[in-house]
Amino acid sequence: MEIAIAKVLELIEHLRMLDAENGDGRIEGADDDVESGAGHLFEDFDQDGTESQVRGVIDALNVDEQADLVALVWIGRGDFEAEEWPVARRRALERRHRSTATYLMGIPNAGDLLEEGLAAVAVDA
Repeated sequence: MEIAIAKVLELIEHLRMLDAENGDGRIEGADDDVESGAGHLFEDFDQDGTESQVRGVIDALNVDEQADLVALVWIGRGDFEAEEWPVARRRALERRHRSTATYLMGIPNAGDLLEEGLAAVAVDA
């Protein structure tokens, strides 16, 4: 996996905030899951989880990191099994015909799916 787990965890938190703002999801706890000292993707932004902030962070990721996010969501949603990680990641790279941020933010409960995918891939590794 090319993306740092800390980045994924922080995106999960902010995608959940977005879902809560839109009435599509829930926020579970207020704990900061990112290790202290690791820095925050959102440190220059207000901590309100607005769509433009989340979009900016996802768009700033490199192609490989964005593919990892999409593959994690697909695994979390059950489209692929954890052991199919290379296939899911390759397909995610192939589908890059539009904005990854727009795609991910259009999926209800994307934060939860990311978390489930991350847990599955971590267990399988």
